Amino acid sequence: MPRPADATLPAGARAQAVYRALRRAIIEQALRAGTKLPEDAIGERFGVSRTLVREALTRLAIEGLVDIVPNRGATVALPTLEEARDAFEVRRGLERLMMELLAGRLSAEQRATLQAHIAREDEARARGGPESIRLAGEFHLLLAQMSGNALLERYIGEVSSRCALILSVYGRPHSPECAISEHRQILAALENGDAARAAALMDAHLQAVADRAVLTGAQAADIRTLLAPFAEREGLAPSRPPGRKARP
Repeated sequence: MPRPADATLPAGARAQAVYRALRRAIIEQALRAGTKLPEDAIGERFGVSRTLVREALTRLAIEGLVDIVPNRGATVALPTLEEARDAFEVRRGLERLMMELLAGRLSAEQRATLQAHIAREDEARARGGPESIRLAGEFHLLLAQMSGNALLERYIGEVSSRCALILSVYGRPHSPECAISEHRQILAALENGDAARAAALMDAHLQAVADRAVLTGAQAADIRTLLAPFAEREGLAPSRPPGRKARP
């Protein structure tokens, strides 16, 4: 079992681990929009102080994944339909630019990395579950990293996270096989140096994702239970054994 994070990691690394775990829980839809994020429960589950939890929540709020209201605490952000449309419109513009920067410029190593990632998407699709959602988003983040434009990479990372949250609220189930085939087509156009085709394919791909937006239900569960697998991945352990209640 992982040891408590307070005993094994410096403060900066602990805050980063909490941020990654919470972000992944939101992206993989374990934490739905509107879910309350109490600092004490999160800190208990991850074995860290409320100060470090607050630091992670603040960073997520900057990315638009969390809403923080003074004297009321934090919740997973609940974007409106208008905000959803705006986010996808901005993302489509950014990723069209990304296609123009990458077409015909991918190195052999970068092509191999993208091909391997698509293969992982195929494997995740066969298993089912939220991993396929995360990998689909990471394909776009990989492309952004390869663009060589740090500002574009940052903006695409933030808007992609926001869109993943939007889909957890308004998205309806779809076949990941469709997205994987579209990723293959986009990569082929980039390898062929066809910027116009790559941009058109990416635009159609993102529009298809946006078109799948319908209202879905919310969920209610103890946040410590929801965060358990994400804590384990980051080596974060609860400050007291799971199931043991705090003293009155």
